[in-house]
Amino acid sequence: MGADLAIPLPAATAGAGLLGLVVGSFLNVVIHRLPRGESLVRPGSRCPACGRPIRPLENIPVLSYLALRGRCRGCGTRIPPRYPAVELACGLLFALVILRFGVGPAAGMHAVLGALLLAAAVIDLDHRIIPDELSLGGLLLGLGLVPAAAWLEGHPWLPALLRSGLGAVVGGGVLWTVGFLHARASAAAGRRFEHWPGEGQDLPRPGELDYWIWFPGLGFGDVKLMAMIGAFLGPAGVLETVVLASLLGVVFGLLTAAVRRSLAVPFGFGPAIAAGALLVALSPVRLLPFS
Repeated sequence: MGADLAIPLPAATAGAGLLGLVVGSFLNVVIHRLPRGESLVRPGSRCPACGRPIRPLENIPVLSYLALRGRCRGCGTRIPPRYPAVELACGLLFALVILRFGVGPAAGMHAVLGALLLAAAVIDLDHRIIPDELSLGGLLLGLGLVPAAAWLEGHPWLPALLRSGLGAVVGGGVLWTVGFLHARASAAAGRRFEHWPGEGQDLPRPGELDYWIWFPGLGFGDVKLMAMIGAFLGPAGVLETVVLASLLGVVFGLLTAAVRRSLAVPFGFGPAIAAGALLVALSPVRLLPFS
């Protein structure tokens, strides 16, 4: 790529991996605080159990977890292994981005996408929500970063912006259409779900906002997440993501059922969408012939 910098690939990959570890440490803060409506800046990092501030040497990605043997130095409470797992996942993701795109604007853009998807997937796994700060904020980032990356690499920025905007429309539109039609078919057939419409509640009417955005089995956060993905990956990338996410959703659903020993346990679709989008972004082989 013409915009690649003259940095040896092994060094660039290692550097990206280290940067990913640091970003992953921050993502742990995002994952813990954002669903709770807490500030990402204040207070500083501290133990959720005893409130003891975490010192800088105790906050080194992965290494501090190993040195502390997975426990808070103050109260001894066990630190969930997911914390170093997120750091390692982000480090690996950043390294793979460099291997796929080289050093340049495209790599930076896809690293941002990967970090957003990782945070959204873990939050959805925990809380079955995807915060707007990630989906809609990521949508705006995509609409800005895609044309900027194209321009920096010597390509026209306007076609890239149009492709990004169309991808966002297609991404949100495809998933919204599926959810809307499923909701209308379910209502016509008299089907009811655990949280739809809810105990003692009537189904929403066309004059109500919920009629258009409240769907059984599909959160509107998934729709916004897919719009964000479309802004980064374009229309073809969206369709590839939908195909892969559908397959991965079946796998995740079966694994969830096996772990919880029940087929009736609901689970978020966000992790499957995020995993599908990452596979599309990092794969040099296109799934669809026209992409």
